[in-house]
Amino acid sequence: MSDTREPRSVDDERNWTSLIDEIIDGRWIHPETGAPAAVDYDRVVIAESLAGREAELVDAMNLGGRIALIADAATFAALGDRVAKALVGWDVTVILLDDPHADMAHIAVLRQRLTGFDGAIAVGSGTVNDLVKYVVAEDKRPYCVFGTAASMNGYTSSTASITLDSGLKVSLPSIAPRGFFVDLGVAAVAPRRLAAAGFGDCLARSVAQIDWWISHRLLGTEYQQVPYTIQEADERELNARAAGIAAGDVEAIGYLYRVLTLCGLGIAFTGVSHHGSMGEHQISHYIDCFAGDRHPGTLHGEQVGVASLTMARLQQRILASDTPPTVRPTRIDEAGMVRRMGPEIAAQCLEEYRKKALDQAGADRLNARMIEIWPELRKECLGFAIPADEMERLLRAAGGATTADELGVPVDFYREAVLHCREMRNRFSVLDIADDAGLLANFAAGER
Repeated sequence: MSDTREPRSVDDERNWTSLIDEIIDGRWIHPETGAPAAVDYDRVVIAESLAGREAELVDAMNLGGRIALIADAATFAALGDRVAKALVGWDVTVILLDDPHADMAHIAVLRQRLTGFDGAIAVGSGTVNDLVKYVVAEDKRPYCVFGTAASMNGYTSSTASITLDSGLKVSLPSIAPRGFFVDLGVAAVAPRRLAAAGFGDCLARSVAQIDWWISHRLLGTEYQQVPYTIQEADERELNARAAGIAAGDVEAIGYLYRVLTLCGLGIAFTGVSHHGSMGEHQISHYIDCFAGDRHPGTLHGEQVGVASLTMARLQQRILASDTPPTVRPTRIDEAGMVRRMGPEIAAQCLEEYRKKALDQAGADRLNARMIEIWPELRKECLGFAIPADEMERLLRAAGGATTADELGVPVDFYREAVLHCREMRNRFSVLDIADDAGLLANFAAGER
């Protein structure tokens, strides 16, 4: 039987995929079910250098006879050119994307360009990976990905973050890569803001866990601890090396990639992304969907880092009280949503928002439940928390922005995002409690 001890961190021999291999191979046993994880990946390789191994790695993926290598100009220069040259003699066609965006228009273009190919190699991070995985998932063609920056945790996920024609950004069912390959030497020299964005995505763990746990304890929604269990040891190691993220230290980037990978693998256990995406991601999604010309071009993870600090402050403020807040029935401002979002997105969001909106009976039940369990709920949540001041110190050490001002997001719009992002989807968080208790507007007005 597989070793069921607590997950360990990287060993002295720098086996960067020690725990990851156990999960993928089915040797790590779920501590609650006694069963191994069922994951869709064949191989994850994280090494200080992959030079000379590119062809071997791709060959093991069985991508078929005709293969497309997809990159943009920056990722091709960083690694794609090297991979392509290693595959000389193969039937490989390089497809360079010009200023790609993970939206339906670019999906349509890539779908056409990938016609006739048996499999694909993505070289890049968020956008390139999301576009490729979504297109090949339509007819279940295999693909693998060479990561070029530790900028997000979606490399190993089976969903793609895509902006619909309406402008609404959503997670769509996709396909996981057969292989995920990381050359830490390449990642370490990537622009510093990319790794800082990945660190911001990782820092969201504590606030997302509190949101998810509160939803579970108050409303009975499903919660699973295992995604946090598998990354707990590495999160500690990563946070201890936060300054190394800004410095491009290979060891720090290695731990960053491990945590990002393990977070993505968590979806294999849960089937959902709640363990790493709750209120803080809603704030970032609102910025991406509705900033328009006010958007400074910041990365999703950069925004998540700042939003995680906001959520930590809000959670701390509410959990600091000996008595729970008192919620009222949810006030749905449909006209305001149409004004802020436009009629098409507002209609889509309203459908989701109404699913979690409280009527009088729902508010009464929630208030009674909070009164019943408040002392123990506070204690439980504090056990998951990283204090907001400590989170800010870590994010700053990693080179990340810590305020909307530093992001370049107009402060009035950021406050709007904090106040109204809960309207976007049916995930219950502390934002919902705060707003239905009449506390969120004053809190948001103090965010910067």
